[in-house]
Amino acid sequence: MISSRQIERTAAAWLASRDAGRWSERDQAELEAWLAASTAHRVAFVRLEEAWRQADRLKALGAGLPRGVVPPRGQWTGYQLGPRGMDMESPAVRSQAGPPTEIPAPGLTPIDAAKLIFAPRQRAAKPRRIGFAVAAVTLLLTGSLALGWRYYPTVQPVSYSTAMGDMESMSLADGSQAELSSDSRILVALSRRERQVELQQGEAYFHAAKDPGRPFVVSAGGHRVVAVGTRFSVRRDRGGLRVVVTEGLVRLESDPGPDGRRQPSTLLPAGSVALANDARILVRSGTLQEAEQYLSWRDGFLTFHDTSLAAAAAEFNRYNMRKIVIADGEVGAMRIGGNFRWSNTEVFVRLLEQGFPIRVERDGDVIVLHSR
Repeated sequence: MISSRQIERTAAAWLASRDAGRWSERDQAELEAWLAASTAHRVAFVRLEEAWRQADRLKALGAGLPRGVVPPRGQWTGYQLGPRGMDMESPAVRSQAGPPTEIPAPGLTPIDAAKLIFAPRQRAAKPRRIGFAVAAVTLLLTGSLALGWRYYPTVQPVSYSTAMGDMESMSLADGSQAELSSDSRILVALSRRERQVELQQGEAYFHAAKDPGRPFVVSAGGHRVVAVGTRFSVRRDRGGLRVVVTEGLVRLESDPGPDGRRQPSTLLPAGSVALANDARILVRSGTLQEAEQYLSWRDGFLTFHDTSLAAAAAEFNRYNMRKIVIADGEVGAMRIGGNFRWSNTEVFVRLLEQGFPIRVERDGDVIVLHSR
């Protein structure tokens, strides 16, 4: 399967060739055939074309020119959209137009270090003795809470949560790491006998510290994900649970159903993606790269591969107060592909307007998509 990064680089190369000024009917026909071959091709090209237009043919290449003046065609050798361009890794494409043109930056005056005047440094006030006492007591209490799980059978659970559009990483008392996605909440209870984490809503990525005598257990929606020392994510939806394993091995268990029967435990190695509900567990075994695409939210992106627009809109709505509403089934059934920043709903919607037969209606915090 061709990766999204390869598709974006190919789209960038097409755009660079077209802008270089050596464009023929044959080139146009080959571009149209490439665009028609895949929805992901069309989305990547439209996204880059929009970035190209917004940047006045990449004004960074004309550094030092007056505002509004862009370099002539053919006088560049590459470009970079960054950081990570418009929702992608920064491509660098070499033109066939020849050597680069260096444009000096006029009007820059060297700084005379001898004339610099520095403000005097403010001397910190000496802390009072009571300050040391407060600090010592605070440190003692913090240490007691952090180490209490080692000596007591049970400890008071600790809750962590994030608001809509926020993410947070935290270190747990046993040395494990947890990263919460948007609008998520976990309840952590660590003791000398067990390590229990309840995923109450949303999604979390865990790096469980190695401790063979005390498995790391994440419970959610009638299922448990059991690990010893590994990296994995757990996502809770209305329809069930999704587990993505990126390192080590985890065991997926289920609570007994209404009939008292329990589904068999499932072992998930690195690269596995499991979907579980009350009726069944579906496991997809792929490459580590494919599994990590489900976790692109950690880098601020959403990755789609031939995904329905209804499902893509639902993903955006997980991270934004401004919601995308699908007005009819025809729009919801359209297929989409590519990488998009989950924090920029407006850019995603503009791309849909340009690349698909979609009419957009904006009303405050609601964006309604209609077919046209």
